[in-house]
Amino acid sequence: MFKNLAKELGEFILRGNVLDMAVGIIIGAAFGKIVDSLVKDIIMPPIGVILGKVDFSNLYLQIYPIGEKFDSLDAATAAGAVTINYGLFINTLISFLIVACAIFAIVKIVNTIKNNAVKKQEEVKAETEKVCPFCCTSIPLNAKKCPNCTSDLG
Repeated sequence: MFKNLAKELGEFILRGNVLDMAVGIIIGAAFGKIVDSLVKDIIMPPIGVILGKVDFSNLYLQIYPIGEKFDSLDAATAAGAVTINYGLFINTLISFLIVACAIFAIVKIVNTIKNNAVKKQEEVKAETEKVCPFCCTSIPLNAKKCPNCTSDLG
């Protein structure tokens, strides 16, 4: 029983789609780290300077304890304060938008390539095939008789 289960699991894992998906997930995780670094280290510092030397990673709203102030989000977290970290949320939102745009661009390029390939296949098919006027099936261009409905194409 376990031998059969292990065999089925092995067949499932070795399917092309599963391996492609695993590679995609690994590349996606690495891409996510690159985008995070891009947002935190390259994009947000100049935006922070333009907006008056704001460090977005330190923007937070303190809920508890009331009245006590902390110099940074790290200090508030270390003291056990309850905070809403809207600066980190803004960073994450910008990261998401960059990833979404990149994925959109990749999908758009792949779809364009696929559509061009389909058009080329249709053009080749149009050069080598015709439609039977009686049964409307595709037949070779030089056919004298339809192999599907046996009509004489004269």
